[in-house]
Amino acid sequence: MKISTKGCYGLRALVDLAQHQDEGPVLMRAIAERQGLSRKYLHALLTSLRAAGLVRSLRGSSGGYVLARPPTELLLLEILQALEGRIEVAECVRHPGRCERSSRCASHDVWSELSLAMESWLKGMTLADLVARDADRGRASAAPMFHI
Repeated sequence: MKISTKGCYGLRALVDLAQHQDEGPVLMRAIAERQGLSRKYLHALLTSLRAAGLVRSLRGSSGGYVLARPPTELLLLEILQALEGRIEVAECVRHPGRCERSSRCASHDVWSELSLAMESWLKGMTLADLVARDADRGRASAAPMFHI
């Protein structure tokens, strides 16, 4: 299974939104510039995230995008599912009827268990966790490389 650019960029946009949420509604243009994304593509991502109830858009002169819930309540699983669909490592997990061997295939069980493990792990991670990791990464890069 590979997460597409839609999942990667959508997650980046949400991290950016979470990092700037204290400033009020965030303009799509600002997210696009900070994240190096085209406005057209970002608009499509935000539309999917809005349809899933993860972000809200506010109109008007002080409008922009806001998270629908606090970052501590937004699970990576629901974010990636909104952008990518169900998370599975093999097609036969989602559609076992498409493979005539799925009921007697040893690897089918492995793919099912791996998909469940990934889902469980993603349920345990929140957007707030990613924001914290990004902050830690920023502090580490600002630290001197050598101590004299």
